[in-house]
Amino acid sequence: MNKNHTAQLSNLKKSVAPYEKYNRKASIGQLVNTLVPLVLFWSAAYFSLSVSYWLTLLFALPTAGFVIRTFIICHDCCHGSFFKSRKANDIIGTITGVISLVPYRQWKHSHAIHHAGSSNLDKRGIGDIWIMTVEEYEAANPWMRLYYRIYRHPLVIFGIGPIAVFVIQYRFNAKGAKRKERMNTYLTNISIAAVYGLLTWAIGWQAFLLVQLPIIFVSGFLGIWLFYVQHQFEDTFFEKEEEWSYVQAAVEGSSYYKLPKLLQWITGNIGFHHVHHLSPKVPNYNLEKAHNATPPLQQATTITIKSSLKALNYRLWDEENKTFINFRELKSRVRNSKTAVEALLIK
Repeated sequence: MNKNHTAQLSNLKKSVAPYEKYNRKASIGQLVNTLVPLVLFWSAAYFSLSVSYWLTLLFALPTAGFVIRTFIICHDCCHGSFFKSRKANDIIGTITGVISLVPYRQWKHSHAIHHAGSSNLDKRGIGDIWIMTVEEYEAANPWMRLYYRIYRHPLVIFGIGPIAVFVIQYRFNAKGAKRKERMNTYLTNISIAAVYGLLTWAIGWQAFLLVQLPIIFVSGFLGIWLFYVQHQFEDTFFEKEEEWSYVQAAVEGSSYYKLPKLLQWITGNIGFHHVHHLSPKVPNYNLEKAHNATPPLQQATTITIKSSLKALNYRLWDEENKTFINFRELKSRVRNSKTAVEALLIK
């Protein structure tokens, strides 16, 4: 990377600084236009049970979308960008975390680690999706390879993942978690149990499960999908510590997920992920403004719903060629290498 490119990347952080200021009116407005529709669509899903379960599932889709939007508020609170007051961020973050099944302080801690080392091959393992390099995979024992292949299968990540992560994993504290983080996880779990218990008492356990389970699955799926595709795309950036740069990782290792306007709104502008990683202090409602006002950011890798589907085929990071490959490509590469060696031996 030349000096001019390095200087340009460094100046980007200063360029988005004006958009780091929160807007109290916008924040409160977002709470209203997120939580009110969430309650209304959830209620519609319940009342539609007496008409048709297909109609219930139809209402569950936008409800799940508003759960994602609720989580984006929690996410902003984790970065201290939704309100000026730390206490207000902590309170709203915890409440929106209960709704989205995410323990606020636990996620705040792991997500901070993710931001500090995103795209850094020497700092993987916390707050991210497991990625092995080709070299690591080839050096792994057969059981580790099998485990990794199962983990990376789309049916596991997106089929089992939503329940495994949001329903099970987030109910437990991470090893070594500090007292505030542990207490917040307990508070979140108790609050979820209380809300779910009250709803079960009010409408019956069968009705509750018929409504809530598809919402949990779809919102969990969307959450994992957004996180997955915005760091795993063609021409992304991964480097080891000595070659790693925070700004370069943000701009080149995070994508601009160009979504239709409605989906962009429902997902809280998180598609402008390159802007978010460059400056986590920018509230979600300012991400697009920062992107539009900063021409160099508009050069970030842009993916669409169609092109993002390619990420389903990514399995391993090839350090040598700076790209993702799948297991079939690795097998073909090994086979061709063996053939080349055999040809040399014959000669």
